Amino acid sequence: MKRYAIILLSLIIFYVNQGYSQEKPFVFGFKVAPNIGWMKPDAKNYEREEMLPGFSWGFVAEFHLMENYAVTSGFNVVYLNANLKYPHSQLVNNDSTTGTLLRKYKLKYIEVPLILKMRTNKVGRFRFYGEIGIGTGFLLGAKADDEFKYNSSTLKDEGIDISNDICFFRESLILGVGTEFIISGSTVIIVGVLFDNNFNDILKGENTVVPDVSNKAIANFLEVHIGLVF
Repeated sequence: MKRYAIILLSLIIFYVNQGYSQEKPFVFGFKVAPNIGWMKPDAKNYEREEMLPGFSWGFVAEFHLMENYAVTSGFNVVYLNANLKYPHSQLVNNDSTTGTLLRKYKLKYIEVPLILKMRTNKVGRFRFYGEIGIGTGFLLGAKADDEFKYNSSTLKDEGIDISNDICFFRESLILGVGTEFIISGSTVIIVGVLFDNNFNDILKGENTVVPDVSNKAIANFLEVHIGLVF
């Protein structure tokens, strides 16, 4: 039954594309995007600190269902940075010391989006669009810069590998708006704003001061991207 449903869906998409022959059924391109990221904790005595800049780049594939609708996928390499402050205990001069840890997370993901894109009719050489979808991220690397404050002292440590403290998967809801500038034919410049809203906990382990408290937080980012498809 599932096989027949896939065949039927493929035929529908094929005939819809035939009905809109002026639209290429498939376009491909790339994008770059500065972003700003932050963490939202869900654990007692955990605090979000300031937002931090990041960056992403990737390849875009658009499958046109009909003239004003498309499914967008591809992959993005996302550099997501965020700060978090929480109670922490660690060894200082061979003594277990309790204080406050300010940790700067520097996370790297490869994200595969699946997005429904809804476009307006042409307004001169422009089209405007809105999009909604989901993204699945796979952790490529995770490092941290730590600032541990205790009593009146501060210890700093940079470039710590924290891959074992971060979940491998990151799931998110993607919302965006933007505009397309038609250069010629199917060659288009895309400029847009996208909100990537993480909805699963990305931290692992328990707090070192209160073991009953699990590390819990989601990591979101807002990006402004520019791309070229053809």
